[in-house]
Amino acid sequence: MHPRRLTFLFLLVLLMASAAARATTVREIVRLRGQGESILHGIGLVGGLRGTGDAGKDLVVARPLAQMLEGLGNPVPNLDDLKNSKSVALVMVTCVIPETGAEVDDTFDIRVSVINGASSLDGGELWVAPLTAAIPGGDLYAFAQGPITLEDPNVPTVGRIRGGGRMVRRIATSPDVSGSIELIIHKHFSGWASASQIASQINQQYLLTTRRLGSSVATVVNERLIRVEVPEHERENPAAFLGDVMSTEINMSMLGLPATVVVNSRTGGIVVTGDVTISPAVITHRGLTITTTLPPPVPTPDAPVVERRQWAALETESGQAGQSSLSDLVKAFEQLAVPSKDQIEILQMLHRAGKLHARLVVE
Repeated sequence: MHPRRLTFLFLLVLLMASAAARATTVREIVRLRGQGESILHGIGLVGGLRGTGDAGKDLVVARPLAQMLEGLGNPVPNLDDLKNSKSVALVMVTCVIPETGAEVDDTFDIRVSVINGASSLDGGELWVAPLTAAIPGGDLYAFAQGPITLEDPNVPTVGRIRGGGRMVRRIATSPDVSGSIELIIHKHFSGWASASQIASQINQQYLLTTRRLGSSVATVVNERLIRVEVPEHERENPAAFLGDVMSTEINMSMLGLPATVVVNSRTGGIVVTGDVTISPAVITHRGLTITTTLPPPVPTPDAPVVERRQWAALETESGQAGQSSLSDLVKAFEQLAVPSKDQIEILQMLHRAGKLHARLVVE
């Protein structure tokens, strides 16, 4: 593999427009109204840093450190005693609870980020920190603790603790399914065509299961919302009915989804779905250079002729006239050895200029 390709990651997901396309289920493309992610947060201290922590003379760090030591039976009579400390950092601790909720003793990943002046969390460990609901005066739901792993060495002030959060209180996200339920389509799959197809498949599945001719339970409300009526005879056991609805198979090729480019601004990951095309364009970006080595009239390996330019042309090689494919853009990125962050900026510029013929989603 060309070494430049190791600089960034392209995940290409092709949705085949054929009857053999992989069917997915309703639960993978919708969520129930009343079920959403919850965020827990708290303030914590990271210890074990090798001189990269906050200055001990900063009261914003010295106070909570002194309080923690006092709680452990080692009171600090004077905050000046901590002024030379550089091994501790004050951090924000956050935890995202999935839409299905959480039970006591469930564990989740934790994200920590520097609040004050620490320069790096590398090698540090989060001391036990309480996590509460993300509202003023929120109740205690979990504790976080553990060694920190840097996700990006270039951003040492943010890290993650795998399974570092443990629930001490249940978070329930059970929707009311006594009369009707509402399915909210994930934004990447939203649209009138997809909503109509999903509702149609739910109705067909219900018809095949119950053999009640003319029975329709699913109705499209808007391009992201489907309302499903729970039949009278199903209301004594709505869980079984809900399970049938959520396990209904959907042929993704029938949803009429536009080509989409999804980029993660934090990790630099790029996912492309469908046949993405790009109108001819010229890219120039800060500090990026194409280097082409040409042999001189008398080839000498030690004395090549080098041409440098700061632009790359996107030209059509095949396919629809006047259009370039994603592979053309990838080749241009490779020519310029474009870092993932700059790739995302270029995609955004192409989209704003109307040259990227796809829906662009930046996360």
